[in-house]
Amino acid sequence: MSRLRRMPPRRSYDQYCSAARALDAVGDRWTLLIVRELLGGPRRYTDLHADLPGVSTDVLASRLKDMERDGLTTRRRLPPPGAVYVYELTGRGRELLPVLQALGSWGAPALAERRATDAVRAHWFALPLLRSLERDGLAVGVLEIRLEEGQFHLHLGAADGSAYGDGPAPEEPDARLVIDAETCMSLSRETLTFHQAVRDGRAEVTGESTLAKLLRGD
Repeated sequence: MSRLRRMPPRRSYDQYCSAARALDAVGDRWTLLIVRELLGGPRRYTDLHADLPGVSTDVLASRLKDMERDGLTTRRRLPPPGAVYVYELTGRGRELLPVLQALGSWGAPALAERRATDAVRAHWFALPLLRSLERDGLAVGVLEIRLEEGQFHLHLGAADGSAYGDGPAPEEPDARLVIDAETCMSLSRETLTFHQAVRDGRAEVTGESTLAKLLRGD
């Protein structure tokens, strides 16, 4: 019998409370971080495992099964030539975006100096940066971001679908941004506005679209 089959059944708080019901669905370890990854669009199991360092294969498979049962995710097979299975969020799963952004804002003060044991992926800065741009009212178009850690792109003002994507934008973005991780964290802590970052040379914006001009303050 595999380790996955020996795992104990999920438990409920058995409380008639909306917060308790929410935690029944997303309170398990790793679940919200899986949502963070899937907010970037459909992902293969192997991609999820690679971008969730520390999770075991058994736990990841169990969480994905629970999330599909709870209506947070779906699993589908891509057409040829891909012909692989991917996981993606349902509409209810995508509704967790502001929850993760609020948690990220609350947890930002705990991000002091990066520890030697800390893993990092460029797209982990996507949700805090998206929240900062929305807060500043700069939320329309596709923005491609380059950090020292890598690239990702944001879908600003998207009513549904992916909030962000890992890597370069698949098509020509409305604007490109070069920034560093420290500035991203200052934006998420609300100790710096986006216009201040551009003015002070901590963020470089290229492009001639309305979004690019708004970001630069033209």
